[in-house]
Amino acid sequence: MAGPLEGIRVVELGVWVAGPAAGGILADWGADVVKIEPPTGDPARTFGRMLGIEDGASPPFEMDNRGKRSVVLDVTTERGRATALELLCGADVFLTNVRPGALRRMGLDFATVATSNRRLVYGLITGYGETGPDADRAAYDVAAFWARAGLAHLLTRPGQTPPFQRGGMGDHAAGMTLAAAVCAALVARTRTGEGQLVSTSLYRQGAYTVSFDLNTFLLTGHSIAIGQRETMGNPCMNNYAAGDGRRFWIVGLEASRHWPPLCRAVGRLGWLTDPRFETARSRAAHAVELVAALDEIFATRSLDEWSEIFAAEPELFWAPINSVEDVLADDQFHAAGGVVYVPDGDSTVPMIASPADFSGTPWAPRSTAPQLGEHTAEVLAELSDA
Repeated sequence: MAGPLEGIRVVELGVWVAGPAAGGILADWGADVVKIEPPTGDPARTFGRMLGIEDGASPPFEMDNRGKRSVVLDVTTERGRATALELLCGADVFLTNVRPGALRRMGLDFATVATSNRRLVYGLITGYGETGPDADRAAYDVAAFWARAGLAHLLTRPGQTPPFQRGGMGDHAAGMTLAAAVCAALVARTRTGEGQLVSTSLYRQGAYTVSFDLNTFLLTGHSIAIGQRETMGNPCMNNYAAGDGRRFWIVGLEASRHWPPLCRAVGRLGWLTDPRFETARSRAAHAVELVAALDEIFATRSLDEWSEIFAAEPELFWAPINSVEDVLADDQFHAAGGVVYVPDGDSTVPMIASPADFSGTPWAPRSTAPQLGEHTAEVLAELSDA
């Protein structure tokens, strides 16, 4: 159960979430990831304290750093940089989300590092890209991914204030993108024998996330309206509340396919020939009326009751709007492999799985996140033995 990246050596100089997330994915997939940390540690180790967790645990840090080995090096010193470069000489991959300017000042930029290891795949996550006036601007994903790339605006209902992003949303997406890019570069290396720089940015990741909107505007100049539940042009693509207050989403994207089973489920076959609702265009024209009618109908039964009714209509697509507790109690989430059990001494710790599986080279988590500097002596001994 070593995973598809068994034998791949990764050195990570990452802080907070985006860079370590990429390293965490590669570690899950079997790579040997050596995490370089400053003497004070990756600041993400303090997430638990920020969240009010009193026992010293940091669940977000555990998620992104399980299976790695931690080495303490002060790369702001000449000795620390020399050791880091020595580690990179024998590595397949270098991952970092340190700002490009700082990497150049430390001599850990791609141009410098590649001179001593032509096979190195150098994975870089920036806030705003490698060139341009903001290339060296500091960014968290709330800034570059959520705010500047348009997500917050597109999720803000008219007249209301923007919603807050949940922790690490853009970071984890960018981490997965970089992990994929690194793997593609490793494939290319088998043909060319050469490594290369691969990069992504939180800004680009955010723009790609809302590219449905951006590409529509780019090609047509047309903005897609921000939906309001009470006036949705397609009332079959909307959320509703059951009688017990639990909410769910009807996903009737294809009018001819999804409208009839919805009418059957709610006991309104007459709507199929009602001129107000007979076509997608007429339903859009009478959306306020139709949404209100569906609200009244859905309020007459609990979500469990509606679930049984919907199950009799395989062409009616829907999903409950789950809380965190609901997700973790969902049998399907567990059946789909959403939780892994990470070895921790003689026991295991349940954690959320990274979202990809491999039939021929299955992976399994190997250990919880390392203590700060836990493997310094071990890794440096490997250097002296090489």
